[in-house]
Amino acid sequence: MSDKEQKYAELQQIIETHKDWPGALMPVLQAAQEIFGCVPEDVQKIIADGLGVTLAEVYGVATFYAQFSLQPKGEYVISVCLGTACYVKGSQAVLDKLSEMLGIPVGGTTKDGRFTLQATRCLGACGLAPVMTINGEVYGRMTPDQVPGILAKYKEA
Repeated sequence: MSDKEQKYAELQQIIETHKDWPGALMPVLQAAQEIFGCVPEDVQKIIADGLGVTLAEVYGVATFYAQFSLQPKGEYVISVCLGTACYVKGSQAVLDKLSEMLGIPVGGTTKDGRFTLQATRCLGACGLAPVMTINGEVYGRMTPDQVPGILAKYKEA
């Protein structure tokens, strides 16, 4: 059995376990996210069929909650806060510099699968505004001029 077939079998097992539970969609989506690293359309269809709900319902939940991704994320997920404190102190310029240097739009992943760039709301570090994180590591008081040096550290890894 191939790796992909094994993942689909694992998803089917989870659907079988949860299909008669009220509110089964959330735990099944969470498990699918963990198994596949994202919840692409083919996985959404399997979940919809298995739980007896519409594809629109699965898609609606998957796109409403930030914990779900419809596409695979990069090895390094870069999040730039656009909350009020960060935005006022220049986080948009940091986000623009990252987008330019990585050659991807916000929400995109580099072709080599190394970096995903996303804008977020408050990261809870307003005193360090503007803030970005890379795989949870916090970088505060960011300026666009700091971006090349920080990215270089991850490109070398």
